[in-house]
Amino acid sequence: MLNFFLGVLISLIGMLPLRNIYADAPTPWQIGFQDPVSPTMEGIIDLYNHAFFFITIVIVYVLWILSRTVFLFYKNRTPSLTTHGTTLEIIWTLIPSIILGFIAVPSFVLLYSMDEVINPAVTIKAVGHQWYWSYEYSDGEESKNFDSFMVPESDLKDGELRLLEVDNPIYIPVNTHIRVIVTAADVLHSWAVPSFGVKIDGVPGRLNQVSLFAKREGTFYGQCSELCGVNHGFMPIVIKAVSLDDYIAWLASRS
Repeated sequence: MLNFFLGVLISLIGMLPLRNIYADAPTPWQIGFQDPVSPTMEGIIDLYNHAFFFITIVIVYVLWILSRTVFLFYKNRTPSLTTHGTTLEIIWTLIPSIILGFIAVPSFVLLYSMDEVINPAVTIKAVGHQWYWSYEYSDGEESKNFDSFMVPESDLKDGELRLLEVDNPIYIPVNTHIRVIVTAADVLHSWAVPSFGVKIDGVPGRLNQVSLFAKREGTFYGQCSELCGVNHGFMPIVIKAVSLDDYIAWLASRS
């Protein structure tokens, strides 16, 4: 029962507009979501708020039923002798089914929209290694390949994030549909960036794809989210969403 109330309290706190909660990278004592950059992440947050509305109603109702049960079935009182109630059983079967329907429909819509890759203008291939990422841009006349390693703590500059900075981030243009093809060279990895609402497994010998769409410029951080070995926590992901002109200039600099 204590765990139940703690879970409810944490969920309620997560809905509060606390200062310094939202960011493009994890922040100390963060409870809520990171600031969304893509329509996918906005949809995930909207679905969370939608489901939380019904969760709140169910919690209040269950607590009311428990309190009434404790009050009416106290040892000094005589409980009801009713053993069956067909109408009641129909009601408490239909209502949860209706609630599940209200939650399921938007979740299916979001699930299928996340699986769509809409006319990508840029394709990036991400390959997980033990323990770093390598990337390939192959849309132009000449493909561009580079490795992305975590910056050691001793090399961090002021303001940089420990365990999240990399020496070669990937660049994408804003307001552009991007396709990321994810695989792995050795063991299972997972390419995850919370601000984009993206988490997809990299499986050796298999290609998985996911769509990115950045609505604003910024630097966004992620990490491998699959237990891939002893240095699993040391292969971060950094995405820099920039203007189209800056993206073209960056591509030219990689030649």
